[in-house]
Amino acid sequence: MSKKVALITGVTGQDGSYLAEFLLAKGYEVHGLIRRSSTFNTSRIDHIYQDPHDPNPKLFLHYGDLIDGVGLTNLIREIEPSEVYNLGAQSHVQVSFTMPQYTAQVDAVGAVGILEAIRSAGVNTRFYQASTSELYGSTPPPQSEASPFRPRSPYAAAKLMAYWSTVNYREAYGMHATNGILFNHESPRRGETFVTRKITRAVAAISKGSKQKLYLGNLDAVRDWGFAKEYVESMWLMLQKDQPSDYVVATGVGATVKDFAEASFAHAGLKWSDHVQIDEKYKRPTEVDALIGDPSKAKKELNWSATTKWKELAQLMVDADIAAL
Repeated sequence: MSKKVALITGVTGQDGSYLAEFLLAKGYEVHGLIRRSSTFNTSRIDHIYQDPHDPNPKLFLHYGDLIDGVGLTNLIREIEPSEVYNLGAQSHVQVSFTMPQYTAQVDAVGAVGILEAIRSAGVNTRFYQASTSELYGSTPPPQSEASPFRPRSPYAAAKLMAYWSTVNYREAYGMHATNGILFNHESPRRGETFVTRKITRAVAAISKGSKQKLYLGNLDAVRDWGFAKEYVESMWLMLQKDQPSDYVVATGVGATVKDFAEASFAHAGLKWSDHVQIDEKYKRPTEVDALIGDPSKAKKELNWSATTKWKELAQLMVDADIAAL
């Protein structure tokens, strides 16, 4: 196929917007799946949006939903994508405890729906499944592709089904289907309820005098935080391989929530302990203590490695949130 055509579910999210930018820069025709809403929810991609009446548009948006298998099948038959990136999900771990059934429908059954749509449509498509470090749960770090999965949330359990479904379609039908096991990746486009962005937005507000306190949950949780803009390149690199496989994508460096908060406040000339308070409601029923990835396979086979570590990430996010105010 001379023309590269990509379909991105979750195109309006953090990863989807960065991936759309990346693929457009490479000359792809990009199709994005968006949910119908009475209000616009496309702020992350407004800067790359193209009017469909333009003579040579490269970005196309389609209304749809991951739990609508018929709609997905029809769309894939219509556009015949050479690559499908399934980034759409209910991706908030804490929310999954209050919405477990919905999370399973979207994150697990939705992934199967796309895989089945590709298979039944008979198109020559390479498939990327956005897996997560949350799959490892209570498995001690460092976690690699060979580490056992022990999910500790409805979100992780749903993503585990999606992971193994991707492997199953690869083995059963010979599909080019790949799991990217991405560890935490953040950016100024991160959703405002995720802990890193919650911290950096609060730092910006406190530095401007419009807020005094930040309420957090477990300060001791260790995470491997990288820069989302860098991570989307690894997704593309996986689908350029002749043979599909599964890859851990991470920085290999861990830090606690406290570390991230302290660095964020310090970057704005503030002392974190003057402003942070613990609120028990932000603690999960089952905690994941430490996630630190071993990205050696990605470095060896994809020639990919992270350049932005957690402290630099905290600083650039604080700068962006201060600028936004």
